[in-house]
Amino acid sequence: MPVVFRSGNLKFYFYSNEGDPREPLHVHVRGGGANAKIWLEPTIGVAESDGFNSRDLSAIIRLVIDNRSLIKRAWHEHFGN
Repeated sequence: MPVVFRSGNLKFYFYSNEGDPREPLHVHVRGGGANAKIWLEPTIGVAESDGFNSRDLSAIIRLVIDNRSLIKRAWHEHFGN
């Protein structure tokens, strides 16, 4: 489970086995007992969430937007595509 970055109590990461065929580029987020999956393509958005409120999700989306290049680079380095 490669961790891409952390922000406060949030951990942004991938699962090494993202399925076959692999889903579009996304990142998982965990913090404070909650978790979410955020799409980066075709547009940034919440795929699923358990435990984050709308304010938390807005902050998470902002962090994903701000770190989009880092996340994409880490995805392609890890998965090789």
